[in-house]
Amino acid sequence: MVNVTVVGSLNMDLVVKAPRLPAVGETVTKGTFGTFSCGKGANQAVAAARLGARVGMVGAIGKDAFGSQLRDGLRRDGVDVSHVIEIDDAPSGVALITVGSQGQNTIVVAPGANWRMTPAHVDAAADLIARSQILLIQLEIPIDTVTRAAEIASSAKVRVVLDPAPAPESPLPDRLIRLVDVINPNEVEAKVLTGTNVADERGARDAAERLLAMGCRSAVIKLGARGAFVADGDTRAAVPGIHVDAVDTTAAGDAFAGALAVALGEGRPIMEAVRFANVAGAISVTRMGAQPSMPRRAEVVEFAAARKIPL
Repeated sequence: MVNVTVVGSLNMDLVVKAPRLPAVGETVTKGTFGTFSCGKGANQAVAAARLGARVGMVGAIGKDAFGSQLRDGLRRDGVDVSHVIEIDDAPSGVALITVGSQGQNTIVVAPGANWRMTPAHVDAAADLIARSQILLIQLEIPIDTVTRAAEIASSAKVRVVLDPAPAPESPLPDRLIRLVDVINPNEVEAKVLTGTNVADERGARDAAERLLAMGCRSAVIKLGARGAFVADGDTRAAVPGIHVDAVDTTAAGDAFAGALAVALGEGRPIMEAVRFANVAGAISVTRMGAQPSMPRRAEVVEFAAARKIPL
């Protein structure tokens, strides 16, 4: 069984499914409401666990009801939460999400305890990280904490997978970039990181080349329904998209990242790993919610077989 450690965020999502997304200053009625355990880190931990990995989560919550729900939800999916710490004087992270009729969304996050994670918290989990095949990181916690996690993993010869989401407001530290084995931004994130407009496969190729030149060893540019573009060593290739009827795209990237980490940890070649991740992401958008949408291994295998997608 592959070991994956996730260092990242835990949030509670407060979601309204609306007939359409409102314009600025507009009120849209007739929505439906739900709460879902979320946070990019926690989502990716659940995704990896449901796909068969042994997963440890390193993160922070407040001493509140949301925090208890977030931690208990991870535990139910078999995630090791011994390094999910409680912050005394900060609330758990919360995201306010509006989802339109076609699955598009708007998201505002109040990070709370997530933004109080420090490199010292990661140092306390160094043994957990060192026992892993893959470290999976994102950008919903302080960047120095993310970088410290990558340093620990790199020193222990653990492969580092960075999902650079949300798109950073300032350039990523060179030190972090050089520690990344696989970076997997979406179109928006790739443009922010490289300055390249990712409107088509040529743009994705150019962005991927730029990320490799910056120091990442592999780049996977997520293109939503159009699939993904992979740059790794001598490989430059597109992975086709998968058509599904989207209900909620909120955590598609997290399903993709968790699946990519598992497949890479199992020793799959990167193209095969991306195909596996692409299927997981496609399944996730057909369901409401973040963690509830994460598919299990059998579902991925069955879906791929039905669509004749080689895994």
